[in-house]
Amino acid sequence: MRALVRIDATIRGVAPRNGQQPLISALRRSAEEWVTEDWAAVAKAINQRVRELGWQQRTLAEKSQVSQAIVRELQHHTVERRRSARTLEALSTTLGLHPSHLESVLHGRKPPHPDDPTADDANRIESRLDAVELRLAEITDRLADIQADLSVVADHVRSKR
Repeated sequence: MRALVRIDATIRGVAPRNGQQPLISALRRSAEEWVTEDWAAVAKAINQRVRELGWQQRTLAEKSQVSQAIVRELQHHTVERRRSARTLEALSTTLGLHPSHLESVLHGRKPPHPDDPTADDANRIESRLDAVELRLAEITDRLADIQADLSVVADHVRSKR
């Protein structure tokens, strides 16, 4: 079953159209935007992969570090509410799927192959490279200080001879 979730317009001070009551969502988008979320498809994808792996619900919860109650809600499609992207990512990777697999299923997109790069890979690599370059600069500065200190000590030792 596909669920249409209406973004909460009252938070932005915009009254919903046609006198409808807005539904609450964790997303903050324009008051008129509708988001299609297929939690039943997420449940089906999780259950299929759990069966393939021969796991129990508890196993998935422990390995993904997601509470068993949340795993149960998702597997049985008992509660339709916005979940953290990290929750879906943790479940996806634990199940051996691409990190954005369940998020893609939720929004009706074709899930990526497990070996496909994630959208954040380039940003993550660039960020890590920046951190390495910064640390290298700090080490270079420290080595220059040590070299200067050693020169002072060497000059002092030479003058005492």
